[in-house]
Amino acid sequence: MRFDGGHKRDPFLTGELGKHVEWVAVCPEVEVGMGTPREAVRLVRDGERTRMVTVETGTDYTDEMNQWARRRVVALAGEDLDGYVLKKNSPSCGLLSVKVFDETDRASHHGQGLFAAVLTEQLPLLPVEEEERLSDTRLRENFVARLFAYRRLKDHVQSGRTAGAVLAFHICLQLQVQLCELMVRDHV
Repeated sequence: MRFDGGHKRDPFLTGELGKHVEWVAVCPEVEVGMGTPREAVRLVRDGERTRMVTVETGTDYTDEMNQWARRRVVALAGEDLDGYVLKKNSPSCGLLSVKVFDETDRASHHGQGLFAAVLTEQLPLLPVEEEERLSDTRLRENFVARLFAYRRLKDHVQSGRTAGAVLAFHICLQLQVQLCELMVRDHV
């Protein structure tokens, strides 16, 4: 839920993809105790560190968010996730090009949300994408292919398969990648 109590529900995620997946809802700001509605937050550069502070009062949530994010990602790892969709531009969930303000209040688009940073650091193999980027057909197809490949890899590892089974998995994955490349080429 957005800081102002609204939402940015995505029809592809809730409708099309939602028919085939089980969602695990996470809202870092609410789960860290900020509530809804709440004061907007943004990322601010503080030397080498990026801080998450409220826009009007300057309340700093950096340490709380980072501590919560580490605990929450450990819990999410136990959920046997196959992928994760993050919220574009969010100071907590933005994956790419999140605004980071400097001491003169100028914004650069080189940041990553605090929760997104912990998620990608602690679960580096997990397929992750921003919801807005999934409106691009090629990126969406790539993400879905990564979901299936990651699930198959986890199934192979969990079943204690032999080296031959891992080789077969690799060959299957190569064929899937080639098929995706053909599909993308035909759409261009």
